[in-house]
Amino acid sequence: MLTERQRMILNAIVDDYIRSAEPVGSRSISKHGGIGFSPATIRNEMADLEELGFLEQPHTSAGRIPSTQGYRYYVDHLVKVSQLGEEELARVRSHFAMRMNQMEQIIQHAAMILSNITNYTSIVLGPEMFSNSLKVFQLVPLNDRAAVAIVVTNTGHVENRTISIPPDFDVTELEKVVGILNAKLAGVPLHRLQAKLYSEVGEELGRHVEHYESIMDSLAKALETDQEHRVFLSGASNMLTQPEFKDVDKVKMILDWLDETPTLMKAFASASAGIQVRIGTENDDDAIRSCSLITASYSVDGKSLGTIGLLGPTRMDYGKVISLLDVLSKDIALGLARWYK
Repeated sequence: MLTERQRMILNAIVDDYIRSAEPVGSRSISKHGGIGFSPATIRNEMADLEELGFLEQPHTSAGRIPSTQGYRYYVDHLVKVSQLGEEELARVRSHFAMRMNQMEQIIQHAAMILSNITNYTSIVLGPEMFSNSLKVFQLVPLNDRAAVAIVVTNTGHVENRTISIPPDFDVTELEKVVGILNAKLAGVPLHRLQAKLYSEVGEELGRHVEHYESIMDSLAKALETDQEHRVFLSGASNMLTQPEFKDVDKVKMILDWLDETPTLMKAFASASAGIQVRIGTENDDDAIRSCSLITASYSVDGKSLGTIGLLGPTRMDYGKVISLLDVLSKDIALGLARWYK
């Protein structure tokens, strides 16, 4: 899609903007070693890159900044995954060399190290959230307008709560609903229950249960589980140090998002194996559409146990963060493997 010259110029613009947080002009790019193009040529290419959607021009500046599409191309095709410095690597290694008797200590310290090194906000979802799954679900009617929802996990943990039954829903259909839910959700990790409820289960209910839409919100509430102590945050206030987030309302939206455990679970539920990078508007939640979220899963014996992530501005040092998450996720897995044994 892009010529080699455009790739070089886009790479230089993203690198400059990551360092300075200021719009980048053609004269600045022309001074880069290895570019070798005149400011006029660079200006023309920058205009083309803007027309293609890779750059944006703030109305107060002649310089350009990367768009979400520009960052995505950079991450997919241009970023150089940097090696961690000796000091940073030593901090990570020394943490996991410590003797830890509690699994939570491993996770909490990993979150702290990650936020301290990067000055971004780290989010770690603990192992239980990912290894615990639904064993059986039950609804016990109390009357025509209420029922007790019972969730039993594969570890034997039981949670129950009262949910409302909408006026247009026939309570005699509950048994059919329970059968479909158990058929579709038994064995599903707890963090994926609500996502699968609206995707797979909703479609099946629509074929067999009348007015199923009216009870979906109640079912979603029924499938909520108490997971707050399994989410670990560090460096939330780091958002305040980033020049992009001087807008108080924008920061408040992000901090509110970080406080909502179910919202975090939903954002992390789609995290795939390895490193995943979501940039700006690629994030589903409006609150973090000015941010990038980079996640890495960690596994023991081939079983995915959790996810570690960094939330920061789209002007993120992607090469360093990807390298750091790769190292840290593997070290978490090693630490947990010792704990499980």
